[in-house]
Amino acid sequence: MSSALQTRSPSTLAPGRFGQTRYMIRRKFFKLFGGAFHVYDEAGNLAFYSKMKAFKLKEDLRIYGDEDMREELLTIKARGILDFGMTYDVTDAISGERVGALRRKGLRSLLRDQWLVLDTNDQEVGKIEEDSMMLALVRRLLTNLVPQSFSGTMGTTQVLAFHQRFNPFIQKIDLDFSMDDRHALDRRLGIAAAVLMCAIEGRQQ
Repeated sequence: MSSALQTRSPSTLAPGRFGQTRYMIRRKFFKLFGGAFHVYDEAGNLAFYSKMKAFKLKEDLRIYGDEDMREELLTIKARGILDFGMTYDVTDAISGERVGALRRKGLRSLLRDQWLVLDTNDQEVGKIEEDSMMLALVRRLLTNLVPQSFSGTMGTTQVLAFHQRFNPFIQKIDLDFSMDDRHALDRRLGIAAAVLMCAIEGRQQ
């Protein structure tokens, strides 16, 4: 088992949903309309839940505290309609604060996915990039069963790791922020990025 999913006692975890260093994201592939994502902490508790609505021209993802969707935590909204190089604004739904934005590098992502992390002034502060050009081409040209991995950096410092497990039926992602001990990346933006990438990749498969 990956270290990101070793079960830990809740008493050993940092307080708050956004205070954790490791999460596991789970998505069922065979869902006819839309998609749903469960994000678990290291104790195996549900930390976040996100449900995509099907057939929306302008993507609008919401992240909640549970499956009842009573407490909305984050919104992820596309600025345009069905644009391959889309920018997505991330907002704290409780405070109304704009956290930042995520911009997909459209043409570059045809060969190898790359996302830019933007601050509240749309200035680039980091990037999230697929693991290697060779594996990216294998996924695109031969088989999409090769698990994806992404690395997020701010400057030259790694702030997150995103690793997909091999499972043809249920998408499971290990999300690791443990290398970002100074919290350079706002965890809200990191969680939003991981859910958004799962949604985009799942839609393309």
